[in-house]
Amino acid sequence: MKILLTNDDGIGAPGLWVLAAELARVGDLVVAAPGEERSGAGTAISLRKPIWVQQVASQVEGAQAFSVSGTPADSAILAISSLFPGEFDLVVSGINRGSNLGHDVYVSGTVGAAMQGFLHNIPSIAVSMYAYVDIDFGNAARVAALLARRVGTGELSAPMLLNINVPNLPACDIVGIDVTRISRKNYCDRIEKDYDSSGEYFTITRNDELDDAVPGTDLWAVENGRISVTPLPDRAVSSEFISTLESIVPAIHAEMCGLSS
Repeated sequence: MKILLTNDDGIGAPGLWVLAAELARVGDLVVAAPGEERSGAGTAISLRKPIWVQQVASQVEGAQAFSVSGTPADSAILAISSLFPGEFDLVVSGINRGSNLGHDVYVSGTVGAAMQGFLHNIPSIAVSMYAYVDIDFGNAARVAALLARRVGTGELSAPMLLNINVPNLPACDIVGIDVTRISRKNYCDRIEKDYDSSGEYFTITRNDELDDAVPGTDLWAVENGRISVTPLPDRAVSSEFISTLESIVPAIHAEMCGLSS
């Protein structure tokens, strides 16, 4: 199995390489990621703009690595369609520092990169941590690798895009893995205005506006010590696929706990 790994935190992000080490045990790994952080890029692509790709030193033995001057989606598109056309069996994006929950999936560069795999009919996974500081990426990497193995064996074979969010807890303190829907976690855009020598400029920042942490949602899962696995697009996933996922995740949880001991 050949796996493409990308992200939106950039080619040097620690979460990327923790995940790369796990995925390299599952299949033939290629890493293609933005040369710098491109958080919030969503599904943006650099239409009619030059994009530079440079092969760089890999932090994982046996994996090829490429730095891309464009967006997360650009990284995925170039790897899938030009660098290794027709070769990938799985696309994984992450591990993101910080969660991608609720409405944030629509602007997330992590999810946007994975979406390109899905749009190219390749099973795809986006992985994020429900934490910003003192992060242990190990559990998220193990979950992604365990799901990747299920893709390799054909146990998960349908076209899919999974958005995974993992609480920052020791493996055996994680209560379980829930197959969820996206919450109504929304954001309020705060716009600040300032001036410099070029004139007036604006800065957009984001604050939580609405938390809909009800059972069955991604936000409820992570707030209650559970890993959230959300099939996307949220309202276009078959009940059969949901049932398959629900039958698989208990074993993945048990294996993850065993791997940590």
